[in-house]
Parts: sequence; structure tokens; C-alpha cells
Amino acid sequence: MIEVIEPGNFQGEKYWYEKSFNATIHPLISFFLKFDKQRLIARYCHLQPMVSAQDLEEILTYKPKYFWWSGADLINAASAGGKRQMVVIETNSCPSGQKAMPLVDDHSDYGGYVSLIEESFKLFLKGKRMTKGALALIYDKNKQESTGYAAAMSEVFQQKVFLIPYYDDGNNEHIRIENDQLEFYYDGGWNPIAAAFKYLTQKPWNRIPVANKTVIFNPIIACLAGGRNKLIAAKAYEFYNATLEGSGLHINMPETIWDVNKAEIPFWVHKFGGHAVIKIPYSNAGQGVFTITSDSELDKFMAMEFDYERFIVQSLIGNYDWSSNTEKGRLYHVGTVPDKKGKSYVSDIRLMIHYTHQGYRPLCIYSRRAPMPLVNSLEQIDDSWQVLGTNLSVKKGKNQWDSDTSRLIIMDRKDFNKLGLGLDDFIEAYIQTVLATIAIDKMAQKLITPQGKLKMKLYKSFNDDTSLIDEIIN
Repeated sequence: MIEVIEPGNFQGEKYWYEKSFNATIHPLISFFLKFDKQRLIARYCHLQPMVSAQDLEEILTYKPKYFWWSGADLINAASAGGKRQMVVIETNSCPSGQKAMPLVDDHSDYGGYVSLIEESFKLFLKGKRMTKGALALIYDKNKQESTGYAAAMSEVFQQKVFLIPYYDDGNNEHIRIENDQLEFYYDGGWNPIAAAFKYLTQKPWNRIPVANKTVIFNPIIACLAGGRNKLIAAKAYEFYNATLEGSGLHINMPETIWDVNKAEIPFWVHKFGGHAVIKIPYSNAGQGVFTITSDSELDKFMAMEFDYERFIVQSLIGNYDWSSNTEKGRLYHVGTVPDKKGKSYVSDIRLMIHYTHQGYRPLCIYSRRAPMPLVNSLEQIDDSWQVLGTNLSVKKGKNQWDSDTSRLIIMDRKDFNKLGLGLDDFIEAYIQTVLATIAIDKMAQKLITPQGKLKMKLYKSFNDDTSLIDEIIN
């Protein structure tokens, strides 16, 4: 169950999809990932003259306290007037993506795995008080990438790394919390973990205390403050946008109604013109997201039972003729470039960033498309998720996942042109991701005590969901 990764055993072909490992990165993406920060700022401020170069540089060099590694899902949308913008759908505190990213350097098989460990994780540990113990990677999903990160850790630190499964509601007899520190059972005894790279996607707060002696990357507070909680994330975005007012910068997000009881949902769906997105705030990997475009889809949702008490309802971005009506107008999907049959698909962008000595830098990018093409009329579809849902994760059973890679769009010479995106679109996506990440980091700082514990009373005021509060180990 527990695997030991030794230095010198990094085997790149194991940690990527075959499609992406053997691909040649598109020149524009390679250029963007290496784009000098000052040139990027100059370009953005030229196109957005209301934004000052000084303000933007301060944002891009912001040093986070908790949220060092992040990935945002963004939609390339347009307004009725044709203005395009990147809209943040959610931000993840342990995002997938490395296995879908072509190598930037043909002469290195390490890719972004080693970049993240060398430039961010190692920097994160610097100056931290650590007890004696092992170096570990704990995961509950995406073993392929988790193993890649563990192998990268072993290479960078030149020591053994323990790869440890830690499932939600699973058999976890091999790992425990003892005296506020993570320990794992191996070789006949319990061993403390000094530092851990966390790849936990399912309710990580129900297994790991917010305050603990094991140094964790990213810390649990980053998940609770928005990295794994869409409700708190929406509030974090709003609060940060208020501080950005007048700067020309803001986080683009769907109109969001938070703290919604289930019984109230039909009223908010009606407010959005009968088209909306309902989300369980604490789910991920495409689970707990419901697109509503008809009375039958709403009735189906209302007939379901849920573990949690609070939901968020967001404006729906669809085709122009069936997107939500909001106070700021209507947004619709730009979609992919029409294929040979003239069909366009909803797609999103996953952009991963990490904090380095140079500030937040882009690390990898990939895209996903929906199973069915965009249609002009809702009468042509029975299930709107098939037209709007882009997530590739497929839940096969308890703690068992697969990926529908047929809908993966990688940043290589072949796939890239399907997106119809240019350098300025990626710059905008990058800045939106940084802004969303900073918003969550600032929220995390508000929610934690100097001793590293969650301010539970304050947290309840933001997210008064008894089912969630009962899960948190503080």
C-alpha cells in the first residue's frame, strides 16, 4: 500500500499521458511560459490602460502565506457586445495538469513535476520549523501525477519519499495523527512525517487537522478558505474585488448567490431566467455540479438528497440564446473553432501557477471540451451537462476514478489551434488565476489564529453549514 520512492528512479513516461509525453509543445505556449514578467506587464497595461504597471507588478510578486500552488478553471466567454473575457469558474488547491502538459524542454524528462518541487515546495519549506521525520506525499486521487511528484521530490531532496494513500472514508489504518503530527506505519513501526506534499481532493479537512506539526503543502487552511470550498471562494473573490476597485483589475466570475438552502433554489433559478448552475460547494472533479436549463432538470435536482445544507447558485454561461440574465448582462461561451462538420464545443482552460522567487509563475496549461457540441436551441438536447460539462474525471466507485481523455485538448501543435486563443488570452487567464489565488490566500489569513488554528466562530459566520463544520478537525 505504501510505496517508497528512491532517488534516481524518475521515469518520465510513467507520469504523463502517452499523448502528451510524446507531443511537441506549441510555440506560442512555450513562449508564454517563458515570457519575461516585465514584458508581460507592459503588454497587459498597454491593452488595459486603466491598470498601472506598479499595481500589476505588486500583484504578480505577491508572496502568499498559505496558497503557493494553485490551478484555476476558466471559461473563454463573450458578452452580448462581443467583448471577450476569461471567467474564473473555480480555483483548486491541488490541481491536476502535469500529466497532460507537453514537455517545454525536449532535453529534460522532468517537466513541471521537478519545477514545482524545486522552485516552490523546497522554497515553502525554507525557514519552517520541522520536527524530525520522513518526507511524504499523501494522496487520495490521481495516482499517476502523485507518483510523479513523489519521484520529483526524491530527485530534488536526494532522499527517500514515502507515497501514502489516504482516502476519505477508507481504510487508513496505516496512517494516523499522533500528538498533532502525521505518522505512518511502515517497517514494523510508526514513523513521523516531517513534511508532506498533499494531493488530497476529497474533504481533506476530515483527515488532517488545520493545526499540526507536519508541514503540509498546500496547508489545509488553503482548502477551507476557497481551494476546496466554492462558497468561501466566491466570498473571497468578492472581498478582494472590493479592495481592487479603481485599479482596473478585478476577478471575472459568474454572478453568485451563496448560503442558499435547498428549498430556496427554485427562486434563484427563476431569477436567472430559468438557466443556472447549482453547486455543492465542497465537491470537486465535476461532482456536485448541476446545470439547470429546464423545469425537468430543476425537478430532478430537487428530488435528490444531499449530505450538506448549503449550496451556491450561479449564472449559467451557455449559448447566447440560453444563458442566464444577470445584472451585468449575458455571457456566452466562445467555444472551440468549428470542426469540419461546423460544430463548436464548450471548452475550458486549466491554468496552473506556483509561487517562486520571481512571484507567481504559470506552470502548465491544458483544456477540456464537453461531450456534445453547442446548440442554438435547448429543444435539441435532453441533458445540458453533456453540452456544458467539461470535467474529464469519471467516478467508477468508492475511491476509484478514471479519465475521459478523448476530450482532452493539450497544448501541442495539433490540438492547440482548436481553441482559437492567442497570447493575450493566456496573459488574461494567468492574471485572473493569480488574482483568484491571492483572494483565497488573503481569506486564509483572516480565518486562522497565530497558533495556526481555524477561527471557528468566524468560519461559521462565513459558512454556517453544520454538516461541514462537523467534518473539520481543528
